[in-house]
Amino acid sequence: MYFFFALGVTDSCLLAAMAYDHYVAIQHPLHYATRMSRAVCTALVGTAWLVSRVHSLLHILLMAHLSFCASHQVPHFFCDHQPLLRLSCSDTRHIQLLIFTEGAAVVVTPFLLILASCGAIAAAVLRLPSATGKLRAVSTCGSHPAMVGLFYRTVIAVYFQPMSRYEAERDRVASVMYTVVTPMLNPVIYSLRNRDVQGVLRALFTRQRISAGDS
Repeated sequence: MYFFFALGVTDSCLLAAMAYDHYVAIQHPLHYATRMSRAVCTALVGTAWLVSRVHSLLHILLMAHLSFCASHQVPHFFCDHQPLLRLSCSDTRHIQLLIFTEGAAVVVTPFLLILASCGAIAAAVLRLPSATGKLRAVSTCGSHPAMVGLFYRTVIAVYFQPMSRYEAERDRVASVMYTVVTPMLNPVIYSLRNRDVQGVLRALFTRQRISAGDS
């Protein structure tokens, strides 16, 4: 559970860092090298690492004090906190309050920063005089909002709901989306923007067409 929470929050913070990177690239292209220097990138990654570890440790320390006097079979494919809270016979109101306060701050703050960056990027793109510049700007950061929407939609649906509305089957499906599907799509979606990858794909498709023509 510790590593699951830590890696999940790290992913959330890194999505916000990527949104800021896109904002600087579109809004201040001439100052990109100085604004996104190695020191700035190190600070962004270090902040994501520190926030995620402190958040995860806080959850684990609270969960460790719970008593489980009923079934020990977790109706989930990993030890998520919602299924464990349902199995606990302790008073879990303080943990639920933590989820809706500290957890909301850790997840919603990067999400709001991403929305602010996307709004600034959209305003900058609309001010570009040429259609070619607008198309280039959209291709630079167009894949990021799709991943952000998929990730945060499922996270908010799972963790920011009262325990009375928790449904094991539905939440298992939502959890698969952001723990399995989104990480699998990340390298595919983001690497398709890489020119080397595009060149390899074009060469592969050309080779296949030539082979089909020869046969």
